[in-house]
Amino acid sequence: MTQYIMIVIGAIFINNFILTRFLGLCPFIGVSKETKPALSMGLAVTFVMTMASLITWLIYRFVLIPYDLIYLRTISFILVIATFVQLVEIFIRKFSPVLFRAFGIYLPLITTNCAVLGVALLNSEMFFKEKEILKNSFSYSLLQGFSAGIGFTLAILLMSGIRERLELAEIPEPLKNIPIAFIVAGLMSIAFLGFSGFKL
Repeated sequence: MTQYIMIVIGAIFINNFILTRFLGLCPFIGVSKETKPALSMGLAVTFVMTMASLITWLIYRFVLIPYDLIYLRTISFILVIATFVQLVEIFIRKFSPVLFRAFGIYLPLITTNCAVLGVALLNSEMFFKEKEILKNSFSYSLLQGFSAGIGFTLAILLMSGIRERLELAEIPEPLKNIPIAFIVAGLMSIAFLGFSGFKL
């Protein structure tokens, strides 16, 4: 049980993919101007990360390891992620055209969201020892994918709340929009470093 708690806390706070590993910054900056699209993006990324962790674990365990094709890991993982992103895009386009328009170019960008690829690669490195499958690696991988998505959602929601308030503040012209967003992201990253002292 302790290991599960460590994975959750680690992926959400200590090793947050955005604020600690600096992965997935493009959608983080691009979709965090308002809370509603930010929440939708966070949920979409959480879904893709969880499903990508599931499918990549199966591919790694039952295809790449038995046929000695581990060197194809990155390419196969990219294909899986791209497929799921397309499914999410089709789903949102069909059931929520307003949300689809709100996402604009950023939804297809999940395909190139290195945070999603990062969690899949990290799962294969943490929960496999070369060709050996560690105990509970499947559930660990799923939990880490889901928790990393929650961490992404938390970070983008915090950022959207701050940016909405910044719209009402007086900011020097050169710092408006993207520059102030990167400054805020840096400060949030420093704040999240405080979680690195967590011990269970």
